[in-house]
Amino acid sequence: PVFNSESIIEQTVLQTVEFFEHHQFRYELILVNDGSKDGSWQKIETLAQQRPHITAINLLRNYGQHSAIYCGIFHATGNYLITMDDDGQNPPGEIIHLINKIREGYDSVFAQFHRKQHGLIRKLGTTLINYLNRKVFHKPKDLHLTNFRIFNQKVADRIRSYRSFYPYIPGLILMFSASSANVPTEHHARKEGKSNYTVMRIIRLMGRLLINNSTYMLRIVTTTGFCIAGISFFVGAFYVCKNLFYGVSVTGWTTLVMLLCFLNGFIIVILGIMGEYLARAISLLAVKDIYQVGELVKKESYPMGETAKYAPS
Repeated sequence: PVFNSESIIEQTVLQTVEFFEHHQFRYELILVNDGSKDGSWQKIETLAQQRPHITAINLLRNYGQHSAIYCGIFHATGNYLITMDDDGQNPPGEIIHLINKIREGYDSVFAQFHRKQHGLIRKLGTTLINYLNRKVFHKPKDLHLTNFRIFNQKVADRIRSYRSFYPYIPGLILMFSASSANVPTEHHARKEGKSNYTVMRIIRLMGRLLINNSTYMLRIVTTTGFCIAGISFFVGAFYVCKNLFYGVSVTGWTTLVMLLCFLNGFIIVILGIMGEYLARAISLLAVKDIYQVGELVKKESYPMGETAKYAPS
């Protein structure tokens, strides 16, 4: 996925190409421009026109990193798929560790960084997202999820069959992998610019994870609703018994209004969350595609040679 990385994307692409050609692997490099506001599209368009192994896709607008990766998965043809960031923080030379690990028989392998070079906000966001992944997708506690990962074509096929208007890639990989593992890799500091992950983007990612890809939030609300209903029933029964045996002389208008406001307010919250699920279900039925491609630049042939060992994408 490419987003506002005009100053660094060409260097990242050339280093990745150098890695695959040095190891004589058959490869294709898919660059998905996710509505960048700078000159990123012009950079990757030129690269795709110059090199037969590169495909450049320009989305009509910004759909988010996960939708951009989802688009790349649909256009990938290799036996293995690797996803990595566009900002140079995932060194292309570390790809060999992912490849060697998945050849041990795993369905998916995630890089585990020796030391993360992210900012404080992204580190806090990653910690929270990892917690939610354990709760929602039953992620093993010792498995670390990162954007630098490799998975096989079988996992990719299962992801393609899962039509979601708001895809969450790590969750889909976990859902459709029989076995996953980590492999240690280096993680570099961002060479230019600043991270695109802000507090609002992290909140939107949490919403994508919780609401569209699971019923976890609905279960929490339902459980809370039952608890409040149980407490309300107990309190109501208590006052009925008190009135029957002891009588009540207090009018109780304030308490009555407070309880009505609280309970009705909670009902509205529940209906609001149910409405969000309904809205996203309607989006699934109404929209044919998750993203819209504006332009696609790809050479017709891939002269990969006879020395290739195997074909990861």
